Amino acid sequence: MKHAVAEFSVVADFAPTGDQPQAIQKLAQGLKAGAQRLTLEGVTGSGKTFTMANVIREWGRPAIIISHNKTLAAQLFAELKGFFPHNAVEYFISYYDYYQPEAYIPQTDTYIEKDASINDEIERYRLGATNALLGRRDVVIVASVSCIYGLGSPEDYRTMLVDIVPGETLGRDAMLERLVDIQYTRNDYEPQPGTFRVRGDCVDIFPSYETTGIRVDFFGDDVEDIREFDPVSGKTKVRLPRAIISPAKHFVMPKERIEASIGRISAELDERLAELERQNKLLEAQRLRQRTEFDLEMLRELGYCNGIENYSRHLAGRAAGEPPACLLDYFDGEFLTIIDESHVTLPQLRAMYNGDQARKQTLVEHGFRLPSAKDNRPLNFDEFLEKVGPIVFASATPSAYERQVSEVTAEQVLRPTGLLDPPVEVRPLEGQIDDLMEEIRRAAEKGDRVLVTTLTKRSAEDLTAYLRETGIRVEYLHSDIDAIQRVEILGRLRK
Repeated sequence: MKHAVAEFSVVADFAPTGDQPQAIQKLAQGLKAGAQRLTLEGVTGSGKTFTMANVIREWGRPAIIISHNKTLAAQLFAELKGFFPHNAVEYFISYYDYYQPEAYIPQTDTYIEKDASINDEIERYRLGATNALLGRRDVVIVASVSCIYGLGSPEDYRTMLVDIVPGETLGRDAMLERLVDIQYTRNDYEPQPGTFRVRGDCVDIFPSYETTGIRVDFFGDDVEDIREFDPVSGKTKVRLPRAIISPAKHFVMPKERIEASIGRISAELDERLAELERQNKLLEAQRLRQRTEFDLEMLRELGYCNGIENYSRHLAGRAAGEPPACLLDYFDGEFLTIIDESHVTLPQLRAMYNGDQARKQTLVEHGFRLPSAKDNRPLNFDEFLEKVGPIVFASATPSAYERQVSEVTAEQVLRPTGLLDPPVEVRPLEGQIDDLMEEIRRAAEKGDRVLVTTLTKRSAEDLTAYLRETGIRVEYLHSDIDAIQRVEILGRLRK
């Protein structure tokens, strides 16, 4: 079903130039004519992001741009936010600063428990992305490949929204119960995203996807007033005619759904235990019984357990093998998918499923998880293609796949700046650090910046320490630095 066209407005100090105008026209006309697979083949520095923005404006539908790493996604997010200041541009990447998945190594009988560190700021961005998709059409999401991993059901997410309107009879305590149901917690002393505080007939809500708060004043059981306010100063920013509070987490569901799922998990446990015992795998059966019964007890008492995502198939009521809900399911109607650096991103999208299944199969075989845990997974490539509509592949070097499936290809060879590719020089290994320092000094005298690449993370850190001792302003950048800090370092490089 096609929805109404969204209004996108591109704001920039420059107009399309070079090969950009014809590329924009060719892609936009192709989309309007019904083309489902298109390619933007553009050299580095030709302004592909600006072309993407104008294609989104011409097409007039929500869009998701998928990048192969967090740093590039952050750069795209910053650029598109500048091009679309009047529209919702959101950021959706993995919220882990550190992630060690659950695993078992049979050769050494080593079980590795899941360990992770969640970045609260990135979680706010993720929740902001789904919240925007629920409320408006003029949305652009910049995402990493984590967008194909399981997320809470959008139907449950929509069902559990808390809608507050001035003048309605709601009841303060009834509203607090509903906030708790969508995983908000009470904190009267230190306001944080995903919490609320109560002061008499005044309730302050701090949505997990905003930096501002919502103040709801009651007169008896009636909602008297709703205001958006600054959590630091407490000053009112604007009075609101309505407030819709989205859940504090993506994984939310009604209590009755959890109770029903316990029966399904128990039934699968009995079936799997019988299978293991027939195979004389008594150690595995004992291990599975002990672990699963502990999780079931936690679900009964608390509505939650560690590793609850491994029971997501039962909790969501999905059939075996059915793909999980993911970010793509939060789009309402037709949307555009742009795969940036597609020659790198597409292989990543294909590889995620197989790697995940191999690890989970080992856990299942040795009694650490029920077979249904394998359905807590990323989409496979065919499932990804089924969930999306038209796709634009953007790359300087499209692979054979993009060339084969694309109905429209637009080339972008001329750079708007007119710059050519820089000459490449090969210099001797001997004296390379002194040579590097001389080049850095020359660049610094002209007010330029320098980017140095090394073979390893350790080399980057050691070279940074050495250059810093000589008085050079320098930072190292690699994957051990969290996503937000990487963006800050790149920002300092640009300035």
